This record gives sequence, structure tokens and C-alpha cells, in this order.
Amino acid sequence: MDRISDSDSEDAGSIPAGATNSFFVYVIKSLVSDFLYKGHCQDLARRIDQHNSGMTKSLRPYLPFTLIYFEELPTRKDAVERERYFKSSAGRRFLKKKLAPYFNARPTEPGKSEE
Repeated sequence: MDRISDSDSEDAGSIPAGATNSFFVYVIKSLVSDFLYKGHCQDLARRIDQHNSGMTKSLRPYLPFTLIYFEELPTRKDAVERERYFKSSAGRRFLKKKLAPYFNARPTEPGKSEE
């Protein structure tokens, strides 16, 4: 399934590349577990590459990652505030609802029943 984006200027299937005057808040999902990571940055494509290269020791057990959601914001302050929101219980509920199409479209693994 394509990535979900709340950015009007970006195609949901593409990662914005290169440094911009905008900032991004993003959610990546491990391809080997159900682990989600939320963060913010200015160069989204570069940051996803950094995550997948193993630069962050604490995330290495969850490699590789795929981008499943991002929002483009005008300032770093806005991005930090939105990231904090995503990490709150209200933000996790928002993301669960927003990303439901992504998670509902995933095929169930053989031998596992849907809950």
C-alpha cells in the first residue's frame, strides 16, 4: 500500500528529497516487527536512509524500515510539537485511526488469525 501523507504538495507514494524550507514529522514501520518509530527532520529521504543504514543503535534490531506516514510543516517548532503529539496517547489514537487503511490492507501471516 502507498504511504499516507497529509501534505497537499507531495504524492503519497513518494518521499520528498533534498533539504527544503519545510520540516517533516514521520512514522516508519519495521518490516520485521510491528514496531513504529516517530520522528521529525528537514530532509526526509536522507533521514529514512540513515534509519535503514543502522546509524541509530537502538533501532538496529528492527531494521529495515518503511515510511508509512508523514506530514510537512513550516517550522522545526511545529514538527517537534507534532512529533510530541504523535507520541502521546491521543496522538497514538490519531495515528491508529489515520493508518487503519494501511494496517487493514496488510495480508495476515499464515497461521495467524485476525483479531
